[in-house]
Amino acid sequence: MQEHEFVSAVQQSAGIPDHEHAQQAVRATLMVLGQRLSTEAADLAAQLPGELAGAVPTDGSVERFDLAEFYRRVAEAEGRGCTPEQARQHARAVTAALREAVGAEYLHVLDQLPADYGDLMHTENAQH
Repeated sequence: MQEHEFVSAVQQSAGIPDHEHAQQAVRATLMVLGQRLSTEAADLAAQLPGELAGAVPTDGSVERFDLAEFYRRVAEAEGRGCTPEQARQHARAVTAALREAVGAEYLHVLDQLPADYGDLMHTENAQH
């Protein structure tokens, strides 16, 4: 999957009005996800197309934070007045695209996240 295809998939899935905003949502989600992952961040980045790989921090530092904080950080990084609820919708679209783009690597990412991240990673029913 090419970068523009990845961003377009997120844009369509999340109902984001323009490509530039969708690109910012993708980068924000990948950045925060990389902050939460340990050894898998570099492996995930290696599987991503183009400039998206550079959005994932791979310095090896890991931060522990819950899912609510994940969505808050994505909203802050995305900017544009994004709320945590909108960030949730955008981040879920990003992880759905990730599942398609990186194949088996997605399972390794899942292994590094606690159970409460199931909502983000589509491993449980969406919480409303």
